[in-house]
Amino acid sequence: MKIPFNIPHLTGKEEKYIREVLYSRAHCGNNVFAKRCIAFMKKKYDFGEVFLTPSCSAAMEMGTMLAGIGPRDEVILPSYTFSSTANAVLRQGAHPVFCEIEPSTMNIDVTKIEDLVTERTKMVIPIDYAGIPCEIEVIMDIARKHGLVVMVDAAQSFHSFYKGKSAAAIADMAAFSFHETKNITCGEGGALVVNRQEWRERANFLQEKGTDRKLVLDGVKNKYQWVDVGSSFLLADILAAMLLAQIEQVETIVQKRTKLTGAYYTLFTPFEKAGRLRLPHPPEHVAINHHAFFVIFDTKENRGRFLLLLREKEISAYIGYVPLHSSTMGRKLGYKPEDLPLTEDISSRIVRLPFYTELPKNGLDYCLEAMAHVLTTIYGT
Repeated sequence: MKIPFNIPHLTGKEEKYIREVLYSRAHCGNNVFAKRCIAFMKKKYDFGEVFLTPSCSAAMEMGTMLAGIGPRDEVILPSYTFSSTANAVLRQGAHPVFCEIEPSTMNIDVTKIEDLVTERTKMVIPIDYAGIPCEIEVIMDIARKHGLVVMVDAAQSFHSFYKGKSAAAIADMAAFSFHETKNITCGEGGALVVNRQEWRERANFLQEKGTDRKLVLDGVKNKYQWVDVGSSFLLADILAAMLLAQIEQVETIVQKRTKLTGAYYTLFTPFEKAGRLRLPHPPEHVAINHHAFFVIFDTKENRGRFLLLLREKEISAYIGYVPLHSSTMGRKLGYKPEDLPLTEDISSRIVRLPFYTELPKNGLDYCLEAMAHVLTTIYGT
């Protein structure tokens, strides 16, 4: 049996909604289905304002523009994240300052943030790794103390909660991904949540290529003009239709994925207790969306054996990110692998396991049996 790393989920309503858009002849961004998605998210999660974008990368780029990040500014973010997090900083001419992570969640280590703040620091971009919310309240306290903007890279955490509230509703801004690897998907897509009231009008300008077209659509003006920098940060309504079919079923999707998390904990916990590996341990005050499951092996050699033996059984696992500070681009920026020793070490030992909504129904038993055999081969009984 072949187990891929991911299979995009379909709810059954995607085709119906897409056909509605197709024959409506209203295909561009911020149309009927986009408005329905936005209304759903604002009501369910108490977001300030939501802007659907072509990707999470685009959402973060729009966010750094909105925050006024520019040359010579510094932005603090974890090194263990996807390149888009840092690209949003670099595209504004600013400098990414990489921070260590906390191993139980793989999120930014909040105890290390203040040591990195300088007079040039303007922003913090934490991530919610594997759908585990970062310690957003602590981060916001630090940000207020130093006058910093916080934008959460929430690419993996749609429908995760921090103390009963979406972390995206607490930060100044947050960016979601609806890429096909995520719980909720429209193939490619994203959203920028903007919670600062004073930024919402300008966010509309940035999204609409730097024009005030939104004021015309709202009936405030009879013609629009170029008023700011911007780009085409809009999600086509055909993709918004697919997205609506997904978010309407978000509770069901997350519930189906909980079985995977439970099954993986059952399999790997005895090996963690024996000191062979380490599992994720989200704090009690968060509720995860069951986006992913990671295992940190005791040595990089055992990680390699685990991946090799799984491939022989046609099970796809993922090694995770190459830390940004030690990547080719990170080195060009002047960083060295030894600058963040914990991140460098853990990244050499982490594995992301196959995780998708249909797996509990088709393939999970085979997956667990194969992994159990591999673990026994590596560590013994």
